[in-house]
Amino acid sequence: MIADAGPPLVLMALGLILWLAVTATIAGISIQTIGMILFIVGAVWLVIEMIQARSVATTRVVDEPGLYRERRL
Repeated sequence: MIADAGPPLVLMALGLILWLAVTATIAGISIQTIGMILFIVGAVWLVIEMIQARSVATTRVVDEPGLYRERRL
């Protein structure tokens, strides 16, 4: 199964843009701090997605002998 990495990457990109490119403040709220928080949340989300994808990919189905019979025509 492929990890759904799109939303965390978009969140990280938005966070980096706000953190590094925007220099404005809104009524005492630092946009850079909001960007840093968004980037960190996106990075943690991406790590969780990758861990979940790895745990699903390592799940194995064991084929037990004797469950199938060959049919000769």
